[in-house]
Amino acid sequence: MYRFALIPVMFMIPVSAGMAGTLILDGPMVQGGLVQGRTDAGTRIEFDGRAVRVSKEGIFLIGFGRDAPAEMRLLATFPHGSREWRVLKIAQRKYRIQRVNGLPPRKVTPRAEDLARIRADVVLLKNARTRDDARTDFLTGFKWPASGRITGVYGSQRFLNGKPGRPHYGLDIAAPVGAPVLAPADGTVTLVHPDMFYSGGTLIVDHGQGLSSTFIHLNRILVKEGARVRQGEPIAEVGATGRVNGPHLDWRINLFKQRLDPQLVLEAMAAGENSDKIQATRYK
Repeated sequence: MYRFALIPVMFMIPVSAGMAGTLILDGPMVQGGLVQGRTDAGTRIEFDGRAVRVSKEGIFLIGFGRDAPAEMRLLATFPHGSREWRVLKIAQRKYRIQRVNGLPPRKVTPRAEDLARIRADVVLLKNARTRDDARTDFLTGFKWPASGRITGVYGSQRFLNGKPGRPHYGLDIAAPVGAPVLAPADGTVTLVHPDMFYSGGTLIVDHGQGLSSTFIHLNRILVKEGARVRQGEPIAEVGATGRVNGPHLDWRINLFKQRLDPQLVLEAMAAGENSDKIQATRYK
């Protein structure tokens, strides 16, 4: 198990009195967290040295990766030219260690002939996650995409068949093969692949402004690339494809290349009835 190291959650942080612009940040300032910002229309936002898309209503997103530093900087340049710097204090987390055994040996140590396939898969995934649409589908909030016991959490250091592997960046939900996978929020389907080397059946739904959900190890995908999906709509079936030792859904959330914690995104952007379930399943 892991335990959060002191997690300050900063909500509704307005600019100081006397400032001419509006800048509000809503969400958990913690590794893996997603923050929704609101500012004046026409404001330019830079975060961590990168320009951030701001909607015509002044909505924007920033996120913190698994190993985000303790401080990160945000700059707002308001339409009239004034500027405001924010130094964001990012709470650091302690991650659990998880040992996963019983995996097919070839999925842990791929053969030389597998490498080209793996590289091609990586290119497809990266391309899908570079999409930067003006859509703000994420404003629907997020709901759980599947029901079941949580068997793997974000950030955990994994040992695969006893061999050290990369950290786990998703939320694993155990469910039988064929169980429904529902769209957690509105979005557009940007990737459908029936069988990637590691992730098996793979589906990506883009929620706008670079925020996307990835669903892997799927048995069957029910939507096509380019399709619009609505929150709660069936989009796939749970499977046991790719590198797995049993059927489950691995749900991942990215803000471009930053890998975020789905449980924190649910908490930050949950719609009503999710709140109690989030509290019940959070790891202590």
